[in-house]
Amino acid sequence: MGFWREVAGWALDDQTRREIEEQRRWAEAEPGNPRPYYHLAQFYRTQGRREEALGLLLEAVRLDAAFAAAQVALAEMYVVDGDMAAARRHAEQAAASGDSRAQEMLVRHGWKAAGLQ
Repeated sequence: MGFWREVAGWALDDQTRREIEEQRRWAEAEPGNPRPYYHLAQFYRTQGRREEALGLLLEAVRLDAAFAAAQVALAEMYVVDGDMAAARRHAEQAAASGDSRAQEMLVRHGWKAAGLQ
């Protein structure tokens, strides 16, 4: 690995660590707000921390079932896991909240468009 790649990698890791800490502080300050849980989960997803990300996303939708971005993220994770029933549930909730991206993803994965049967 080259010198600049090492420096850039360290800087990105350090920035990510700071962003994660900021999201944790936000969640502590506003435990009823689903957004810091969602953002923290997205950081964890990029780090391959699947179980932690899943738990945070589930908490986000527990706090606000209409939080479409978290529903979409859950649908994505469940598609990767092969749990299409769970993916469909979250896609439907996201669509009911105005975001059809997860339903479109399911159609690409072979689910029928009408009703995602």
